[in-house]
Amino acid sequence: MQSWHDDSFSELMQAEGVQRIRQDTGSGPAVPAARSLRADPGKSIRRRLAQGSPEGLSLDQVEWLHPADPISWKRDGVQEGVFRNLRLGRYSCDASLNLQHFEPAQARDELVSFVRQSHELGIRTVLVQIGRARSVEDPANKLKSYLDQWLKQLDLVMAFHSAQPHQGGLAAVYLMLRKNAQARQHNWEKHQKRG
Repeated sequence: MQSWHDDSFSELMQAEGVQRIRQDTGSGPAVPAARSLRADPGKSIRRRLAQGSPEGLSLDQVEWLHPADPISWKRDGVQEGVFRNLRLGRYSCDASLNLQHFEPAQARDELVSFVRQSHELGIRTVLVQIGRARSVEDPANKLKSYLDQWLKQLDLVMAFHSAQPHQGGLAAVYLMLRKNAQARQHNWEKHQKRG
């Protein structure tokens, strides 16, 4: 029995023109299907998936951000007012993850697990603590730089922004997660009652 991730991966591969290799049934050698060779921005993500990195998140060198720079991003479709409330810390953070003193590989694995678990529990806003950086080469700044890249690649993350000073400032990041199926159903039912 295939899991959802297997089906999702198979669909992604089929969309890119990759097909399963036919097994040898005695009627001749197995023949692999041709793969599209067009330029593909998702190619590196699929390569990393094949190498076993969670969610395709790479530990390749990234451009280190300045320690005094906040990180901020939102997915298309996130309303400006919702993003402003996230940025200003107006949403209650119902879970937090402390990644201070973690090596990048361990931080990546913990982050992926935390985001998945929070989503499954229906938690929408979380806080990730990374520690205060004093220089570009500081491990906390490197982690912030990785987070800025990784969070954009996680489908469950809708937006993120460096925290307000009373919740850690540049040493922490607010994440807004996608609604899970139960929350979407509840929201749909709520709107049906209004109409």
